[in-house]
Amino acid sequence: MEIVTSEFFQRALIGGLLIGVTAPLMGIFLVLRRLSMIGDTLSHVSIAGVALGFLIGVYPIAVGLVFAIAASFGIEKLRKAYKTYAELSLAIMMSGGVALASLLFTLGKGFNMNVNSYLFGSIYTLSSGDLYLIGAVTLVVLIAIRSQVKELFLITFDEDAAAVSGLPVRFYNVMISVLTALVISVSIKIVGALLVSALLTIPAACSLIIARSFKQSVISVVIIGEIAVVAGLLVAGVWNLAPGGTIVLLLIVILLLLLVFKRGMKMGS
Repeated sequence: MEIVTSEFFQRALIGGLLIGVTAPLMGIFLVLRRLSMIGDTLSHVSIAGVALGFLIGVYPIAVGLVFAIAASFGIEKLRKAYKTYAELSLAIMMSGGVALASLLFTLGKGFNMNVNSYLFGSIYTLSSGDLYLIGAVTLVVLIAIRSQVKELFLITFDEDAAAVSGLPVRFYNVMISVLTALVISVSIKIVGALLVSALLTIPAACSLIIARSFKQSVISVVIIGEIAVVAGLLVAGVWNLAPGGTIVLLLIVILLLLLVFKRGMKMGS
């Protein structure tokens, strides 16, 4: 009970609850559009921005956010150039992000660069400024999805039909990429750049097992994300474990349990 009532844990819980909504919510759109690897790509580019932020003395998450948004536009440009091989855009951008991050980290060896907190997450060190930024991103994502849910649904399941019906497909593609970039940028301090993709994709994978409609997928993906975040933080706090890793492992446990349950239901019928 002592850790639950502490201020740093309460800040971590608030930040986790906010990301537990937005990351899985964006993840369901990415998974259904076969873009689940975009999380890894943008997180690696964000780390390059974080490194630059340390070097120039600017708020690292803000610089990482700018880098991720720029990368999201770059991915859309490359996807358009390589229509038949769209996944190349992710591979190219990820390679560039990793290369730039390694170069900047090398240049910053003489500086006090706490790299591990951004690679593996450091949710217990969230500041009030971090929470305001996460809250603002959460608000933007929820408003964007709520106001454009019908259009996003059509583009997610049939992009050609959306284009024929007159929807600005390119605009919505960029919008999804930018919203994903925002979520990833503010998530890396919570679960870390190396694990953030799991928070996007594993809840979506779980929802695809149990949901029978798009609406059910959206609801279940958020519930699963929130359960994993809250339970992961409590377990990590009590047993002094890495919060980001604990959250992701709990998501994997939930996925395995759902798969076993589904298999049992099939065998029973």
